[in-house]
Amino acid sequence: MKKQIILLLAVILLTTGCAGIAQPQQKQYTATFLNLFDTVTTVIGRADSEARFQTVAQQIRDDLQFYHRLFDIYNDYEGVANIKTINDNAGIAPVTVDRVVIDLLLDCKRYYELTDGKVNVAMGSVLHLWHIARNDGIRDPLNARLPDMQALQKAAEHTDINGVVIDEAASTVFLTDPDLRLDVGAVAKGWATQRVAESAPAGLLISVGGNVCATGPKLSDGTPWVIGIQNPDDAEKNLHTVFITENSV
Repeated sequence: MKKQIILLLAVILLTTGCAGIAQPQQKQYTATFLNLFDTVTTVIGRADSEARFQTVAQQIRDDLQFYHRLFDIYNDYEGVANIKTINDNAGIAPVTVDRVVIDLLLDCKRYYELTDGKVNVAMGSVLHLWHIARNDGIRDPLNARLPDMQALQKAAEHTDINGVVIDEAASTVFLTDPDLRLDVGAVAKGWATQRVAESAPAGLLISVGGNVCATGPKLSDGTPWVIGIQNPDDAEKNLHTVFITENSV
């Protein structure tokens, strides 16, 4: 009888002691990065310490940077064959690229078909003229002007997506038209965000220039993330509110 009482007391003390151990309280943290895809990247999530959250956020930042360098049309990176490399070799030779670039461009060709040509990453020669006009206007607003129409029409003659030849077996991309240029800006940020989210821990919200992806509910009880769709005519108001857990907006 004494042994049973002692055993019962031991169990009560053990249970009480475990219940008394304070569990780490998770808090919500935010990390912001400014050097990816020429826009603002934000990672939001919960963790039991800021240090642990920052470790996760930094890994996401590094993963996004991998895609940023591959899809860049303006800059070269040592040891990286990217979209700029393909453009620089237009009409000259096929470029051997990472499989990720192949997958992106194959999807881009599919988007071209799905949108009846409205999403065309072979519009780089045209978009380049708009890029120049935009930068000139930012530097000198009083003299801002649209690109020359004749120049736009001439550039538009070199936007045939069929001139983007992809050899999956050799992992090469060749632009058959020397004046054709790729610009994946309409697709790359959202595409990369989705790929990174697929391998990221659950419960994060990743936003890359407004391309928003959730990797799971905001809270463990299933509480969704709330995404506001901003009114372009009034930044203080939202047109819609979207609730997501594992979706992209």
